Amino acid sequence: MTQAAAPIPADGLPVTRLAIRGMSCAACSGRVGRVLSARPDVADAQVNLATHRAQVSHDPALTPQALAQIVTDLGYPATVIADRAPPPPDEAPALRRAALTAAALTLPVAVVEMGGHLVPAFHHWLHTLVPMRALWVVQMILTLAVLAGPGRRFFGTGLAALRRGAPEMNSLVALGAGTAFAFSAVVTLAPGLVPAASRQVWFEAAAVIVTLILTGRWLEARAKGQAGAAIRALLALTPDHATALRDGHPVRVAVADLQPGDLVQLAPGERIALDGVLTEGEGHVDESMLTGEPVPVLRAPGDTVTGGTVNGAAALTYRVTATGPDTVLSRIVALVEEAQAARLPVQALVDRVTRIFVPVVMGLAVLAFALWLTFGPDLAHAVVAAVSVLIIACPCAMGLAVPMSIMVGSGRGARLGILFRQGDALQKLAGARVVAFDKTGTLTQGRPRVTQIWTHGIDRDAALRLTAAAEARSEHPLGRAILAKAGGMTLSPAQSVTALPGRGLTAMVEGRSLLIGNAAALQAAGIVPDAALIRHADAASTDGATPVHLAADGRHVATFALADPERPESAAAIAALRNMGLRTQMLSGDLPATAQAMGARLGIDGAQGGLTPDDKLTAIRAMGPGSVFVGDGINDAPALAAADTGIAIGTGTDIAIEAADAVLMAGDPQGVARAIRLSRAVMRNIRQNLFWAFAYNAALIPVAMGALVPFGGPQLSPMLGAGAMALSSVFVVTNALRLRTAA
Repeated sequence: MTQAAAPIPADGLPVTRLAIRGMSCAACSGRVGRVLSARPDVADAQVNLATHRAQVSHDPALTPQALAQIVTDLGYPATVIADRAPPPPDEAPALRRAALTAAALTLPVAVVEMGGHLVPAFHHWLHTLVPMRALWVVQMILTLAVLAGPGRRFFGTGLAALRRGAPEMNSLVALGAGTAFAFSAVVTLAPGLVPAASRQVWFEAAAVIVTLILTGRWLEARAKGQAGAAIRALLALTPDHATALRDGHPVRVAVADLQPGDLVQLAPGERIALDGVLTEGEGHVDESMLTGEPVPVLRAPGDTVTGGTVNGAAALTYRVTATGPDTVLSRIVALVEEAQAARLPVQALVDRVTRIFVPVVMGLAVLAFALWLTFGPDLAHAVVAAVSVLIIACPCAMGLAVPMSIMVGSGRGARLGILFRQGDALQKLAGARVVAFDKTGTLTQGRPRVTQIWTHGIDRDAALRLTAAAEARSEHPLGRAILAKAGGMTLSPAQSVTALPGRGLTAMVEGRSLLIGNAAALQAAGIVPDAALIRHADAASTDGATPVHLAADGRHVATFALADPERPESAAAIAALRNMGLRTQMLSGDLPATAQAMGARLGIDGAQGGLTPDDKLTAIRAMGPGSVFVGDGINDAPALAAADTGIAIGTGTDIAIEAADAVLMAGDPQGVARAIRLSRAVMRNIRQNLFWAFAYNAALIPVAMGALVPFGGPQLSPMLGAGAMALSSVFVVTNALRLRTAA
């Protein structure tokens, strides 16, 4: 026996996205996913019932067109989606036409049949005008029009799935409506084949079943359209045209024709077309679509602007830096789409159930038919029981329960400035127990400034000038703060600049040997600290500032106190997390005294300072399950990756963002609480949907089989079953839409 090839790993493989038509339930999407995942040249396949899309990582030798053909051969026509393709077309208009057509054809059938049951006088009057057999023939023709017209989709897909041995929701509808129609047609055209006691027709049941399910799908498609509004709103933010400068003259051009380096003019109130850098003008820009913050931000020459944001009252000019999929907006859309297509761990339960659900339902329908045929009054009751079981047991609600909540929740997150880079972050964040923050750039503004300078044996300006000259060769944030303080001073070039990792630097400036750094640097160099300067440094540390010492020619001569102001929102962010029952920690590379002072001011449960990236990693691992880390710097990347959920501040480095599971587009740490609230709301919504979907089937399938009849209860009508089935899917989708106002 030939052994199947081992699945290939997903890292570095091409990813193909497919648009798939015809998937109507979890059994459909589950079958597509299983067939793709079973192939040795496919590393990963994620199929989303809510978006009707699949994302497949595969061997380069397997072409996207071949993937699409594999899915098409299963009975679900698939096409390859190009990068940044618009969302799939809205199905609601076509389903609306089908539902209304079916309703128009079904109404006479329902009135003739049900009207006679509800109003006996109407029944007698009608049968005095038209013979009963003639009425049945008219009902049969109208019902056939419903099944062959608007209902053809159920039979084409459902019977094909049956032939492949993979029945799904359409198969149940086709079998149920088809059985009701076939039995009634036999009674109408060949009544001698049916016992006299069982000569009843169920044309109205077959027609109403199709009409109700089409109506349910129409309502479901309308709701799905609302759920996909987030992506459409993001895609609509880029204008079609912009005013570019060509040879110094403004020309109206299509945005698609712009290239990096082009100069674009912005009129007051105009939407920015592409990412760029301001070259002329100064004014406020509304970046709420990007950050969720309503207050416009001042932008001046040299500042970046983002496509999709809105210019204020000033006339501006900017140079294009990114186009197409490289823009911030395109990357945001990509992140939202990836999150919406993700499979949460909870989806595995649904997949296991739906895999066997339809065959079990068909078996129960056969069992109900056999029991009623054996113990019931006649054949008609047996047919009704079997049809009711087939119709009411719809796996649609189960299949939509998880992806619809993810779809709406991810879109809501995008509107709040929260991007889930990994779909399972939506589930993991709901289980958060402790949230750890980096300090600099996360809880602080990331722009330290010099607040105090103390000297001993040197002029204050001289100390600042010498230190700034040495720091001009450094990229450290504290060094830039000292340079900013020395703005306007004439600085001599520094020679022999050597960095001391974790301590500071040494340099030669104006013929003097300088050491600039922390107390550990002084100690390592054998320099005796000045007692008065050390007292000032300790006091500054207690207040949350960072002391930087200057030694010249082996003597400790000055101490600088640098403070990184806290973000105005930091205290409120910590308070919000504590009110949610979460513990908070701060993990900082700054001095322990500085970290602890800031932690006390913000109300953080525990603050640790003096940590290296490895120390942060160890601290995160010690937190156990439910850990969340929030950071913005390159040195935060290991901790962001190690935490159960890593959240990057969007104003931070690209490396930090790549290592995170979620990104806060604004620098506001209050977004952490919003992200956790949204995650909890999504998981609560999923649990509600799953409970409804499972409880609905568990409760109503026995009723449809007739379990209540021996106790004097009713036998469920196939029409009521169709209505309940359609409403179950509509309920799940509508419940998911409540997430549009979450957090």
